[in-house]
Amino acid sequence: MKKIKRYWSRFWMRLAGLGWMGRLATRLATWGTPPYKGRVYLSRMNPQGFISPEAIVHHPQLQTHRGAFIGDRVTIFQSPQGGTVILEAGVHLYGETIIETGDGGMIQIGAETHIQPRCQLSAYKGSIKIGRRVEIAPNCLFYPYNHGTASDEPVRTQPLESRGDIVIEDDVWLGAGVTVLDNVHIGQGAVIGAGSIVTQDIPANTVAVGAPAKVVKRRDALDLDGSEFVETHQNAKAKTT
Repeated sequence: MKKIKRYWSRFWMRLAGLGWMGRLATRLATWGTPPYKGRVYLSRMNPQGFISPEAIVHHPQLQTHRGAFIGDRVTIFQSPQGGTVILEAGVHLYGETIIETGDGGMIQIGAETHIQPRCQLSAYKGSIKIGRRVEIAPNCLFYPYNHGTASDEPVRTQPLESRGDIVIEDDVWLGAGVTVLDNVHIGQGAVIGAGSIVTQDIPANTVAVGAPAKVVKRRDALDLDGSEFVETHQNAKAKTT
């Protein structure tokens, strides 16, 4: 019976896609499979991965690869002048996550990165670039832009502005409820504690917590105030710009 179910899923996943026929094929492929993460294996049966029939995709520039998994109730949306969304092999997006690009923004998510439920990535004016094998816990927010705050008009009518892109390097771990704001670079292997708000660069291989997030230690050292690591990171960054 297990072989029959796998043959059934493989047959229909070959026909899966974003058109109505492709959506129907995806729904048929899920018959007899577990829900939620139990369907991840289906993403390896199609060159474009798996897009749940319950996902909302309104983005003509979406690029996916084999092993990419877009779960139930995920939304991927393109506003006018929005750039591409690229999901490399093995990217997982789970329930109620929202991926959105607007004027001046694009989103690229590296291979084997996993984004847990209810996260929001909104790329306007700036872009969001996430590396490989990044683990992002539920309820994380990524905003590479802000509203103007001039006093002579309501905030919602003021133009969007950005100090720069969000860049997250490989093997980073973001705890639940982390917010990452514009012009932030998080170095490889860094860990951001739950509930933190990241407003400045975080060096590689460090642990940062708080609002705003500050380095509290290196992953391979005792607790420190983090100042020497921030200074070293900023000097290294200045040499490459």
